[in-house]
Amino acid sequence: MICNPYEVVIQGLTSEGRTFRPSDWAERLAGILASFGGDQKLSYHAYVRPMLLEGVRCVAVDKKLQKIDPQVFQFLMDFAKDNDLRIVDCRTLIDEIYPNKFLA
Repeated sequence: MICNPYEVVIQGLTSEGRTFRPSDWAERLAGILASFGGDQKLSYHAYVRPMLLEGVRCVAVDKKLQKIDPQVFQFLMDFAKDNDLRIVDCRTLIDEIYPNKFLA
């Protein structure tokens, strides 16, 4: 599965279809909420993760974050809006990529 139906995805494409730079923006954005565990390895936040979707860098954000930490959720959405990035519900992405997958 590319993403979960309970996530929104910030895509690294502007409204004009240009690739957002720098190329590691998704890891940097998700890294803001990451932490180091006891094993000294970086772990992304449970509700924010970088992902690659058909060669485009993205950040998947669990919708639960909006209720758990509305300020962080709003920060992520504002980042996307300020940088003219597409924000889309994962269900919409699944329908776009696999339009006939669930037809009987």
